[in-house]
Amino acid sequence: MKLKDLEIFTVAPPAPGWGGRYWIFTKLTTDDGITGYGECYASSVGPKAMAAVIEDVFSRHMAGENPENIELMFRRAYSSGFTQRPDLTVMGAFSGLEIACWDIVGKARGRPVWALLGGKLNDRLRSYTYLYPEPGKESGEFWVSPDLAAAAAARFADMGFTAVKFDPAGPYTIRGGHDPSGSDITRSVAFCKAIREAVGDRADLLFGTHGQFNVAGAIRMGQALEPYGPLWYEEPIPPDNLLNFAEVARAVRIPLATGERFTTKSEFATVLRSGGVRILQPALGRVGGIWEAKKIAAIAEVFTAQMAPHLYAGPVEWAANIHLGASIPNLLMVETIETGGTFHLRLINNTITWEDGYVIAPEGPGLGIDFDEDLARAHPYLGAGLHLEMQETPCAYLQPNRFEGGAPSTQEPV
Repeated sequence: MKLKDLEIFTVAPPAPGWGGRYWIFTKLTTDDGITGYGECYASSVGPKAMAAVIEDVFSRHMAGENPENIELMFRRAYSSGFTQRPDLTVMGAFSGLEIACWDIVGKARGRPVWALLGGKLNDRLRSYTYLYPEPGKESGEFWVSPDLAAAAAARFADMGFTAVKFDPAGPYTIRGGHDPSGSDITRSVAFCKAIREAVGDRADLLFGTHGQFNVAGAIRMGQALEPYGPLWYEEPIPPDNLLNFAEVARAVRIPLATGERFTTKSEFATVLRSGGVRILQPALGRVGGIWEAKKIAAIAEVFTAQMAPHLYAGPVEWAANIHLGASIPNLLMVETIETGGTFHLRLINNTITWEDGYVIAPEGPGLGIDFDEDLARAHPYLGAGLHLEMQETPCAYLQPNRFEGGAPSTQEPV
């Protein structure tokens, strides 16, 4: 069995587009006709450039290789160009290809991927979702209104979710970490207060940010949120100085979570050794794939750290997260787009099940999903933007910052 052919799908989810502007899926086919699907979590170049990187990584390091040889192919890609260090774009490309290899190997053996990772430890995986508005009620106001967020939190808790995430803390910008404005802190506290009152102890509060703050600003914000007992304080500072997380952790009595922008075990090991983070959020389409994430989970065990795989992407990365989570003892929860995401589930023909706040580990061979290629081809991404983008204008201090659902607002602050 040898890897032979590669096909790439760049898919734009229809409005409201939860999960990003586009998703990049890989399809690998072996010389004996077995196909596998993977997903590359969008990197720092556009989709056409990323497709070229994926093609290069495949042809250079994987074509003609046995898909079982995950470690060998990882070492080739990780060492490419005399590097042997984390490379966000190369490892993002490899991740999607690696996930597809696991899908192939599972199908060849007639077993789910979790069975190849040490077996199933967790039948049901606790899941959480961002707070999203009800379908048809999307508005810019939703993202800055504590009352609307609290109503959404109650709605999701009524569905069975035991944790919800929200990120009202203001803009993330190309200027790096900043001090939060007074109104950003006030709004963030108001969100926590309103959501806590709405859900009580039925659901954990997951306070999200996107590396917005400098160390001092992260501490000020975190200390203001402490009375509401969030389960985690996510990515409060940029990921480019891993040791700074420890300084924030020493000053804030909320566990820090991070990892969606990290790649490979080396970056996760650094924050664990420093004592800065105890909840790890690898994006499997970026971190190096399923096997690399399994290694990260094993390292995390030594530090009594927990895993909460990140998802702001499509359903194939979600499936990979679930197989990893089913196989590890230190799973905290997995991120889910609502109860699976309408278009996400359509793309995989509803082959993953969510019920009562949990995702059920698939039993089918490989990833256990049925990827709809026709639907993927019917929704090509034709735009010029990146999956997510930071704003160029700095944080506003004279007026409130509007921050809408994972991307900068297109409106002027009011």
